[in-house]
Amino acid sequence: MNRINQLFSNKKENILSIYFCAGAPTLSSTVPTIQALEAAGIDMIEIGIPFSDPMADGPVIQDAATKALRNGMTLRTLFAQLEDIRKTVRIPLILMGYLNPIMQFGFEAFCQRCNEVGIDGVIIPDLPFKDYLEEYKPVADKYDIKVIMLITPETSEPRIREIDAHTDGFIYMVSSAAITGAQKDFNEQKQAYFRRIAAMNLRNPRMIGFGISNKQTLEAATAHAAGAIIGSKFVTLLEESQGDAGVAIEKLKILLR
Repeated sequence: MNRINQLFSNKKENILSIYFCAGAPTLSSTVPTIQALEAAGIDMIEIGIPFSDPMADGPVIQDAATKALRNGMTLRTLFAQLEDIRKTVRIPLILMGYLNPIMQFGFEAFCQRCNEVGIDGVIIPDLPFKDYLEEYKPVADKYDIKVIMLITPETSEPRIREIDAHTDGFIYMVSSAAITGAQKDFNEQKQAYFRRIAAMNLRNPRMIGFGISNKQTLEAATAHAAGAIIGSKFVTLLEESQGDAGVAIEKLKILLR
């Protein structure tokens, strides 16, 4: 069974996933960050593939991506770094990146390498759902790579139902249509969106991301979904901790209490 499916089968609530950008703050920090997050009890990790034009990302993740690219991080380098990751890490690992560098690598070659190094799923924010169904899904399925789709408050119910029917793993609920970035709380409008999607009784579990950075936003997310995804806040703490992921995750845990 794919590790993502296994996680959601074994744990139904309060799942915590952490995002960070590969190659930032240093080129060699990718594997130690993954290992430190698992050691700290994190359930799932999203590893960002740096890209020069990350349109869905706020300034924190944009800065991390810029630094990673300057450090020399590429998709080929990332796969080389992850070559032995499954000797030490058991939790689900997801690659999150934009379509351009993945297409330059070659989508089938990308899925094959994901399978070889032990990546369980991918999130490609700018992959159109129609293209996913027609061109990408058969290839991803061949290598048991779960393609996780995003929904926003603007996504129609028919499209959400369609995504739910044709994907496997979990659905990434973006808390708002804005770019990534930490928020102090979620207003009633966003919480109504969380409740509306929860009431749809979808087949796939849901994870809520974008804006989660403290106890209030974490509790609001986990009240209406299987768990939460934290990105920008952890990336900031990782930078402040000079790449020491163990220190960064302990600081984050304090904020979430």
